[in-house]
Amino acid sequence: MNWDYELLVIGAGPGGLAAAETAADYGVRVAIAEQEQVGGTCVVHGCIPEKLMTYAAGFSKVFERADEYGWGHVSKNFDWCQFMEARNRDIQHLCQMHIQKLEKAGVELIKGHAKFLDAHTVDINGQEYKANKILIAVGRKAIKPEVPGIEYAITTRKFLELKHQPKHLAIIGSNYIAVKLAGMMNGLISKVTLVISDDKVLPGCDHALRTTVQDEMTRLGIRICTNSQVEKIERVQDCLNLRLSDSNEPVEVETVVWISDRVPNWDGLGLEKAGVEVKQGAIAVDEYSRTSQANIFAVGDCTARPRFTPVAIAAGRAFADTEFGDHPRTVDYDYVPYVVSSQPEAATVGLTEAQAKAQLGKAVRCYQKTFQSLLDMRAESPEQTLLKLVVDDNSDRIVGAQMVGDCASEIIQMIALAINAGVTKADFNHTIGIHPSIGEEFFCLSP
Repeated sequence: MNWDYELLVIGAGPGGLAAAETAADYGVRVAIAEQEQVGGTCVVHGCIPEKLMTYAAGFSKVFERADEYGWGHVSKNFDWCQFMEARNRDIQHLCQMHIQKLEKAGVELIKGHAKFLDAHTVDINGQEYKANKILIAVGRKAIKPEVPGIEYAITTRKFLELKHQPKHLAIIGSNYIAVKLAGMMNGLISKVTLVISDDKVLPGCDHALRTTVQDEMTRLGIRICTNSQVEKIERVQDCLNLRLSDSNEPVEVETVVWISDRVPNWDGLGLEKAGVEVKQGAIAVDEYSRTSQANIFAVGDCTARPRFTPVAIAAGRAFADTEFGDHPRTVDYDYVPYVVSSQPEAATVGLTEAQAKAQLGKAVRCYQKTFQSLLDMRAESPEQTLLKLVVDDNSDRIVGAQMVGDCASEIIQMIALAINAGVTKADFNHTIGIHPSIGEEFFCLSP
């Protein structure tokens, strides 16, 4: 059959872009469909803009330490509008770079909403396109629950488009996105109230990491309402009142950001017409990213795999290598590191202590240390750095690592490489680190 394209990718986020460019490198005729900006949530509404804002928030900590390091008192005057204008320019530049990469690779960009007509045919803005293979990479989108007054709450996407900085905001949620937003806005000198339904932030993370992050957030002035549910949001003049399940007194704020779970962004995609199976709220795929329809594949957050940008990129490239490069391969998702850009930063890889004990029973040994870094010691800051290793006592292999403190993401991703290579605690003990540094402390942890 004469196909319009050998591969049609739906969604120009990290996974879709990686797959399209890799496939094009193999000489395949590729098109990619995107209804919004090229780059996806990560570049436009997520990781990149949030990270830039985290960098901006980090200056408040630097200013606090400046006096002890001989710089004198530095005033904290953050210009929200100036920063947002510069940030938006950076995002537009990144989007344009991705478009240029597609052009250079020979990938055709089709702007518009895609919907399946059958397993090989996609309609985009009324034009039909036939492709031998189709890759779905539509990501996820934020949702809001049915709570009275929920129309007054915004999602993170809308928050990142605000023209003025909220003086006091409430963040509803306890996941890494909520914790990150709470930390960055506190660093930008907004008053922050975080409402969580559990007793600790970051569900699913290691208990020591959760406790350290929450204690530091509280110390920095973030109000955390634990074991609490929002029952109602009311507008009172220019303010919003939150009615919480554990309090008779409302919380008065200027802005409410609701950060709950995200759902696959497949509205109007017509998966049923293509015969693509959905299981437990995600597109079902095998180890090679193939769906229930033999010629249709899916990568990224619309599947049940870990929802991180590098995971989507790795899966997209593996798909293209397998289908077009005569190099069948899968992706190992067991030891994927990730960062919580909180204040202070936290990062983790592998098993938590609880997960390790559930899998290995009593054959688990943990090595942990909490201390002040040299930087904080000199600045007389009470901020604590946490390092933790989780070890299989039978084999001495390290199966998990946790860190809270400066440079956590950079250190943990290197430990991820070591864990994937099968490193043991004895290997760590025999390694000489760089002094003075935070990372060297990982090589001398005691039980």
